[in-house]
Amino acid sequence: MTNEELKKIWSEKFAVVPQVLENMKQVQAAATAFNTNVDAVVKISGAKIAELAAGLGMDLAELEDVRQTKLDSGKDVVKGIFKCFTKGIAEEWLTEDKQVYDWMVNNLGYDRLQMGGQGGIVANVLAVTGVNKVYAHANSLPKLQAQQFLELDNLVSFDEKGAEKPAYLINREVDIPLIHWIIEFDRNDTVHIGGKDFKCPKSNRFIATYDPLNLHLVMDRHFIDATGRRKMDYVVLSGFHALTEHNDGVRLQEGALPIIENWKKQGDIVHLEIASTQDIAVRKSIIKSIAPIVDSIGINEREAIDILEVSGCEKQAEACNARTNSVNMFEALMLIKKIIKAPRIQLHMFGLYMTLQDKGFKITPEANLRGMMLAATVAASKAGTGNINKKENLLWAHGEQVSDVGLKELSDLANHLYKPELTETGITEVDGFDLIALPTILVEKPLTLVGMGDTISSLSLIGSR
Repeated sequence: MTNEELKKIWSEKFAVVPQVLENMKQVQAAATAFNTNVDAVVKISGAKIAELAAGLGMDLAELEDVRQTKLDSGKDVVKGIFKCFTKGIAEEWLTEDKQVYDWMVNNLGYDRLQMGGQGGIVANVLAVTGVNKVYAHANSLPKLQAQQFLELDNLVSFDEKGAEKPAYLINREVDIPLIHWIIEFDRNDTVHIGGKDFKCPKSNRFIATYDPLNLHLVMDRHFIDATGRRKMDYVVLSGFHALTEHNDGVRLQEGALPIIENWKKQGDIVHLEIASTQDIAVRKSIIKSIAPIVDSIGINEREAIDILEVSGCEKQAEACNARTNSVNMFEALMLIKKIIKAPRIQLHMFGLYMTLQDKGFKITPEANLRGMMLAATVAASKAGTGNINKKENLLWAHGEQVSDVGLKELSDLANHLYKPELTETGITEVDGFDLIALPTILVEKPLTLVGMGDTISSLSLIGSR
């Protein structure tokens, strides 16, 4: 079957997306926790990277000498930017050093401020897509943070006295803003260093985080009390990736376990976003303690490789690093499913989403596919318009065809599995699990990539109507 024929088949499938979006109103309550912050977004060019390196007296050897992913100086910030720019990858590095924060203020600045943190981003997404009430956790909610929440009355949080209010109206005056720098770069841009040119292979971003509260998993007790008393249809968890062993991160994670268990006892479907976790001990703890007790997990290709590297699957991690394609990433997904044993795991990669779930999972494969199509459409709309802060932007990409890249990845996977029906249906069975795979809509020149993975994972699950 030709690509054009396959595109027609998938266009017919995607026709249900407006109704799937309408059905989001069936979700009565959802909660997002734990990390909410302010993002300072800045677009950086190859020329600017070279300028920053020169200003710090850094040569090529020093730029490539990455011995840690902690930001102890301005030089570490430039190393992280250079690494992600030249590889076309996304990573997040952390700091609690006020001098590093000051260096970023003075040397990076920002183009705009926006909602940051998976918890905050997902809260905005769920509210604008129609969930009846969204509870957003915020351990810091001064006016600057509140301004990043959408002006929607169905999106609530708690003031300093524990009163539930629309989040955008709250101002906890004693709280400090938590700011992350989102440093974006474009595919095919070039940085000239040490007599060599390095071309960026893929548009992406490097995140430099200064965030003392989320780095210590500080929780808002009013949010915990409220969501512990009222059943949520869904709880979307994130923020553990910011912890470090040095900051007692393993113990802090374990402190969240009773809260998660209580949500599960209420019948809430609990989803965990496993973001890029640099601290090895914390990464191992997430995989061992938190991931196995949730209902659903969301990862991208980098996060999948991270899990493999600390789970005794170095060979598959190396294969995925060498060739990040659907076949290698599916094999990674299967290994991770068997290691963690969570009922549902979704992996999103360039051009393709894959969900592997237990037979009999409470959301059917067909409903999962519908949720994934909604997610693909909204994610492409976000990339194409720059934001999905208003409902009219949500379906901007509806009617666009799935990408050739996605169809090739899907076809390669179908051939690998000897499941030819996968290219047309997106659903098959592998080793006793349901596999749902979706070619996605790609935007050639995305206006933003911030929060894309969070949007994809949350809507794929919660949009599964």
